[in-house]
Formats: sequence, C-alpha cells, structure tokens
Amino acid sequence: MTDPAELTAKLIRCASVTPVEGGALVLLEQVLSDAGFTCTRVDRGQVSNLFARWGDKGHAKTFGFNGHTDVVPVGDEAAWTVDPFGAEIKDGFMYGRGATDMKSGVAAFAAAAIDFVKATPPDGSIIIAITGDEEGDAVDGTVALLDWMDTQGEAMSVCLVGEPTSPDHMGEMMKIGRRGSMTAWVTATGVQGHSAYPHRAKNPVPAMADLVHSLSSEVLDEGTEHFDASTLAVVNFDTGNPANNVIPAQCTSVVNIRFNDAHTGAALTNWLQGHLDAADKRHDIRFSMKVKISGESFITPPGPLSELIANAVQIETNRTPELSTSGGTSDARFVQAHCPVAEFGLVGKTMHQVDERVEVAQIHQLKAIYTRILGDYFG
Repeated sequence: MTDPAELTAKLIRCASVTPVEGGALVLLEQVLSDAGFTCTRVDRGQVSNLFARWGDKGHAKTFGFNGHTDVVPVGDEAAWTVDPFGAEIKDGFMYGRGATDMKSGVAAFAAAAIDFVKATPPDGSIIIAITGDEEGDAVDGTVALLDWMDTQGEAMSVCLVGEPTSPDHMGEMMKIGRRGSMTAWVTATGVQGHSAYPHRAKNPVPAMADLVHSLSSEVLDEGTEHFDASTLAVVNFDTGNPANNVIPAQCTSVVNIRFNDAHTGAALTNWLQGHLDAADKRHDIRFSMKVKISGESFITPPGPLSELIANAVQIETNRTPELSTSGGTSDARFVQAHCPVAEFGLVGKTMHQVDERVEVAQIHQLKAIYTRILGDYFG
C-alpha cells in the first residue's frame, strides 16, 4: 500500500515556493510512472506542471484529480518552532509549509489512485493534473495543463480538486462553486498645489474619498440560491504624499470585489466605470482604472458529482458535508470550463500560517475517502 503520510513528508521536504519546482513534481512523476501512469511534463513559461494518466486516452469514463505542489513563502522563519521544510511529526501532527495547502491532498489522491489501479484496474481512465503555480499568478499552471489537454485530445469526465475545504472538522464541507474575484486599481488625477492656496490646486483626495464611499455604500445583491451576497472591499487608499503643505496631484485606491453568479466581471467593470464617470463630473477630477478579473463565479449544481463525494465522506467520517461556495479562489475556476468540478480536502485552519501542520491520521482518512470515491465512480 502507498503511504500518503510518507509521500506528504517527502513533498514537504521539497522547497517548492512559487514558482520554484523544488523537486516535488520530479518526485511525483517518478512515483506515478512506477505505478503505470503515463506522465508528461507540461511546463510553460517559468512554471512546472505535470500531467499523468492511467488507462486509455479518450475513455468515456475518466476521473480527474487536480492540485498543486507550490507553496507560499514561509515568512519569518525564526517564528517557526520547526524546520518549515522538515516534515517533523509532533503529537500526531506533521509540520511544514504546504502540509495543509496542499501537499497532503496531492499525496492522498496520488496514493489513492496508485493503489486503486493496482488492486482493481477500472474500466476507464484516471487523470492527475498537478501545477506549480496555484499560489502565484496562475497564468501558466492549470490553465497551461488544460490548454495542452485540449490540443492532445485529453479530457476528464469529472474532476475533484484536493484543496483543503473543511473549516474545523474533517468532512464538514465541500465546495461546489466559488465566487468570482476582481481587483480595480483606480487613479484620480488633479492639479498639485500649496495647501495654503487650495483654490489654485485641484485636490483629488476628496474626490477619491467620495468615490470609494459611494462604492462601498452600495449593496451589490442580497445573495443567490447557492451564493452569499457579493462583497466589495476598499483595500488601499494612498496619495504617496509625505508633505503636509502640498496638495498631491494624484490619489490612488484599490478595490477588491468577490461576486456571485448574479454578476460577471465585465458587467461589474462597467458598473465601476459608471461610478468613476459620475465622480469625475461631480468633482472635475480625471479618473482612470485598471481591472484584473482573477476568475468568474461558477457553480456545479448539486447532482451526481457532489452526491458521489458526499456519500464517500459520510461513510468515512460520519459527517455529511455542507455544499458550499464560500472562500477565495482556487484552480477549480479554470477546470469548471472543462468538466464538472468539485473540491474536497482536509481541514484548512493552519494553511499559510507559521507552523502550518496537518493531522497525520487525517491524511490517511483523506486517502480512504478518495479511494472510496474512485470505487463508487467506476462501480
């Protein structure tokens, strides 16, 4: 049997801070190849990616797993009580950067897939798609894998992303969708002047303050069937002005919107531009904006895939997972355009924190859940 905890430890010891590969994908390629998977590196730009398939290409029944081996920086290493890349085990927990997000998830589904095809070779295929760029810009990661799959005639019938999804207890939540995310960088340009003679200047600061107040005061929606209400947060306001006797020429602000399926990124961009135009007229200040849409909202409606996952989780944990769309973004936002996708993984309480850790017993439990999902899917 493939030990998912041992594989997790080996992956943690690979210092794969985005976008450095760190040996993690090399390790997984070796492990999966030895088990009979056909492996292909799908590197693009500075990003390393791995595609692995067991079974015939193009099979009508193909189960996919998606995950990432890149991790966020350790931060203040002196604040850690252990080596961030040591995979030390204390009191039943394995410590290390990526222990929760998400090297344990990758190890669990890789181990489940390896042992499953050895014990009960399915009538179908299993695809494992792993990126080294989920924590970064995510331009050449899962997107590159999906682009390559399209050119090669590779396809998943359904896909399970192994991100940590449970807030506090194993099995309490799975994700069937995610809110969209977009950021707007707004600049207000006036005329610089002496603060003692404000009539000779054109101050962009009150104009920007008025704009962000109008944006943050507006209710975007009341929520939809599967989503909470959309939110807008002003996350930065800056003049770059160190002097107390100068009215600055420019003022900038950054706004982040997390939106549900009542909106699209394009529609919200137009809505923002309307507010900018109105503020321009009110204050005679020139506004400009740059927008980045990180992902649109999506939903995989409750049905066969969520039922498949929920059944396995309930049997292995005695909990029925909540079907949620909460949280930030994940690479499921890219997979959703390819096939039905859902997310299920470990408790995520310590992800990205100092002394990130995972309960060793839960790694084995997660492998059991993934193995049951495969067994039920292939019948």
